[in-house]
Amino acid sequence: MRIRLCLAALSLVGGAGLATLTAPTASAAACSDIDVVAARGTFEPGTLGLIVGDPVFSALQKKITGKSLSSYAVNYPAGLSLTSAAQGNADLVNHVNAQAAACPNQRFILVGYSQGANVVDNSIGISSDGAVVGSPIVATIPAAVGPRVAAVLLFGNPIRAIGRSVTGTYQSRTIDFCANGDPICQNGGTDVLAHLGYTANADAAATFAAGKV
Repeated sequence: MRIRLCLAALSLVGGAGLATLTAPTASAAACSDIDVVAARGTFEPGTLGLIVGDPVFSALQKKITGKSLSSYAVNYPAGLSLTSAAQGNADLVNHVNAQAAACPNQRFILVGYSQGANVVDNSIGISSDGAVVGSPIVATIPAAVGPRVAAVLLFGNPIRAIGRSVTGTYQSRTIDFCANGDPICQNGGTDVLAHLGYTANADAAATFAAGKV
């Protein structure tokens, strides 16, 4: 029930935000130094995501100086269908592969919030199957491209509620925020509003990423 309330709250945020938000434009510039690839949460409005993606990208622009940044909004439904996260997983990997081939020196920062964290998890080889709005892995970033992923920034990550986390080669490059009481990422969490407060972590996430690039 609390998980459904969280998703319903995001839906309401979406309805309000679409009418009032003026967000930075997301674009996959030809060959920027760093491409910020963001997967929004379920029903989340905004260019890269009102709650996480847009504020994180703005913070990254301030923290990472002397390098050019582009952004890409993962193209997927971010809805409640059983294939939604899988579609995002495929699109994220396809985008990174295409950019990596076209831009040999480009590096990547992956950003995922809520269902978008499932998308990123799958893309780096950590299955979100069994988590709320999760899916089996359908594609992964190739091992040859993996070192070019400078940082992975996750917020309200549903796999944490089922005892999983990012391990292995990406672990040291990952920061994973789970607010106390958030029922999406904390098993037994009861604070529905905690899932909507991750804008407050944008600066800390950007600082972490800046230290990796």
